[in-house]
Amino acid sequence: RGSQRDVVIDAGLGLRSLPEYLRDAGLLAPAEGAGPRPLLAVATHVHFDHSGGLQHFEEVAVHSAEAAALLQGDNYEAVTWLSDREVARPPRPGWSARQFRVPPVRPSRLLQEGDVISLGDRQLTVMHMPGHSRGSICLHDKDRKILFSGDVVYDGSMIDWLPYSRISDYVASCQRLMELVDRGLVEKVLPGHFNIFGAERLYRLASNYISQAGVCHKISTCAMRSIASIALRVTNSRITS
Repeated sequence: RGSQRDVVIDAGLGLRSLPEYLRDAGLLAPAEGAGPRPLLAVATHVHFDHSGGLQHFEEVAVHSAEAAALLQGDNYEAVTWLSDREVARPPRPGWSARQFRVPPVRPSRLLQEGDVISLGDRQLTVMHMPGHSRGSICLHDKDRKILFSGDVVYDGSMIDWLPYSRISDYVASCQRLMELVDRGLVEKVLPGHFNIFGAERLYRLASNYISQAGVCHKISTCAMRSIASIALRVTNSRITS
């Protein structure tokens, strides 16, 4: 929350309205003497588990490299792959995960490396960190030394075998992450999955990825990407038919 604007980083599947929940739960404080402050949803990337809920927001920001995929509702690039067992409570009777799609959403703001999202009393700097996807970003709160990392890095196996993943980009992004730690610019990481962690763990995760990104890893990743690509095209052709 900011003094002039609130920001939601990633929007989940969108099976229910996230902004409606946030308002009902009192998590969005009203502006003084007026209605609620402007609410911006920033997608760290367009994969379905981060972008499906963007449809419920009036203001949406995404990196320019993935803007077309979001605008077109490209469920191949959004890697839409959902099963019923992953949904704790269906949004309505008779609903099936096979019906799920990321709908087309028109971004109201296209992000680039170095852009600053101002909340008034705090600023979030956009860092383009491709590798997991071509438009993956982190948001860096320099003053508080907090990194909102999306799926660029989290405390688990980093996925680089999806459509539009690229190992060479991921290595470069990990080198940037290590530099942030070396320069003392990050103390806390809030990732898109799993637990919050600190600078030491961030450095280790990034350096471990770089050390493992050799020839064998590239060959196995290429095979996995081919399988994933075929599976996603088959799955999404069934959804649209």
